[in-house]
Formats: sequence, C-alpha cells, structure tokens
Amino acid sequence: MAIDLRGKAIVITGASSGIGAATALACARAGMSVALGARRLDKLEALVAKLRQSGAAAICEPTDVTDPASCQRLVDRAKAELGGVYAVFANAGYGLEAPLHEMTGAQVRDMFEVNVFGSLNIIRPALAAILERAPKGDQAQQHPQRPAAPIGHVLWCSSCLAKLSIPQYGVYCATKSAQHHLGRAMRLELRPLGVEVATVHPIGTRTEFFDTAAKLSSSAKLLERGGQRFMQEPGVVAARVVACLKRPRPEVWTGLNGQLARVSLSLASFTPRISDALMSWAMNRRMR
Repeated sequence: MAIDLRGKAIVITGASSGIGAATALACARAGMSVALGARRLDKLEALVAKLRQSGAAAICEPTDVTDPASCQRLVDRAKAELGGVYAVFANAGYGLEAPLHEMTGAQVRDMFEVNVFGSLNIIRPALAAILERAPKGDQAQQHPQRPAAPIGHVLWCSSCLAKLSIPQYGVYCATKSAQHHLGRAMRLELRPLGVEVATVHPIGTRTEFFDTAAKLSSSAKLLERGGQRFMQEPGVVAARVVACLKRPRPEVWTGLNGQLARVSLSLASFTPRISDALMSWAMNRRMR
C-alpha cells in the first residue's frame, strides 16, 4: 500500500534550482509541506511564493550545508512551522573537472565538505526530528518489531557515478560513492527504528551542475563535448523521488536510461581491464 504523503513535511537542501527545486514542486503536488534550504535566498523565496500560490505549505531558510548550525536552523523552522519532519533530501552538491594530481588538497576537502559532510549536516538534525516520533518507553516494548509504516525517510542524492569512477571527475565520483555507501549502511541501521533510507542515482540531468563545474574548472573539455542524447530533466528525478517516498525502495534510478546505466556500470566493475580500455577510448575521443 502506498504511503499517504499529505501533510507530511520534507526538508530539501540545494533547493534553489535543478533537482532540489523540481523535487520541492513534486512533493508539494503530492500534498507534502516543504522546508527549503540553499545559499541563494532570492531564488528560494521565489520558489516558496510559487508553492504557496498553489496552496502548499512552504518555508525557506538560507542554508550553507557546510555549517551545521545553518542546517539546524532549517530543521528547527520545519519543526516549528510545519509541525515536524517526516523526510529529508540531502541534495546539495557540486563537481569540477580536473585530474586528481592537479587538484589542491583544499579543492578535494571542499568537495567532500559539501557533498558528504554537508549531507550529514542536514541528515543528523532532520533524523533527530524524525526519531522524536518513534515509540518510547512502554510503548516501544509493546512494539519491538519494525513499525508497519515508516515514521520517516532519509534520501541521499548520490549519482550513477557512485558505481564507477571516470577520469577528470575522480573526487566527485568518490563523494558520490561515499554517499551511496553511507546510505546503504544507514538503511540497515535505521529500518528497525522505522526509518527508510534511499540513495538517489541520477544520470546526466539538465541543471546548473554543469555551469558550476565549468566555472570551477580550468579546462572543461568533457563538459563542452558531452552529448545531450541521454540527458534528463530535473522533473524526471523529482517524480522518482516522490514515488520512492510513497513506496520505499533502497535505490532510485530514473527511467529506462537510468536502468541501463545501473546495469552497465555495475557490470563494468566485474571487468576492470575491459572497462578501463573502453573508458580510455571514450575519453580520448572527447578530449581531442
């Protein structure tokens, strides 16, 4: 049976554009209340106004995911103004194009701070808010098994590249892999408490990710020559996130192209020499 999302609140980071903004709209259409966090307050406020015009309950808070106090403020507002927290979507992140040996230690650490530790910074307080609704004391002893319906949901925005690293994006891929593995562990740890955990694995998506990566990269040949054939719209990812909230699953892959990527990238890990040769051939063609 599908979970009724009406009246449940979700906290979303990286919500000013792209997948985060599309997910906010999709969750609102499903009847959820939304608490939005990002650094660009003007874009957040415009999105909140749009959501409220459609009848949704929505708030926003300027949020830097590298600052735990900033993330705590967003969650506190969701609790105070939306009646609690049911779900959290750790979506903020970025990448850049560069060989690992040419990146500074600060560049590597900064990406891990945003993509990995930034995810944890929002998940920790949101999860604490979710667990406030868990059975306690005698009630918990009477129901020692996992609740029939989840009391909350944690979602990590990972990537298809969590399954296989590519040249020039090794650090980005490492952060996405870290998110995936942390999410897998949390799923097993939290399911007995009634909390679902999922990792979301978009393929190439038409968002500001590519603009940001190009600005941060001294050379972005792969971005400039990347094809549009398999690119998807943010709304495709958002729809699958809502579907996962309604019917929980361990991983979210988007559409036929996403499933093809899931299978091919998983198979590549079994044949590293062959996959390396194919990857080198493909990269050389694009870098010419």
